[in-house]
Amino acid sequence: MLVRFDYPTLSRAGKHGWLLIERGDAEICEKHPGGDEDLVVVVHDPVAFARWHLGEIEWGDALSSGAIEVKGSRALGRALPTWNRRGGEWVDSRLRPSDAARPAPSLASTPT
Repeated sequence: MLVRFDYPTLSRAGKHGWLLIERGDAEICEKHPGGDEDLVVVVHDPVAFARWHLGEIEWGDALSSGAIEVKGSRALGRALPTWNRRGGEWVDSRLRPSDAARPAPSLASTPT
């Protein structure tokens, strides 16, 4: 699956990014990795997007305010906010014994 993030308010170099998800692994790409995009997320207000990621505002509020726009599959658009692990929850959830049998997805930091 490939998700494109557009940041129309940012400079050319940071205007687009991609999240490539394959077999449970996720990779952030600075260049289009190829293939069809399944979802496009337009971030009109990067501060609001960051605030959502940190858990300070709700996804629905960011959408209704126009700060974020989602284009593409409705099912993927509804699922997208559930992929966010806020703050220390990511680390904590990986350490819980109940999650030991289910590996957490890795996030590669090497740009493609």
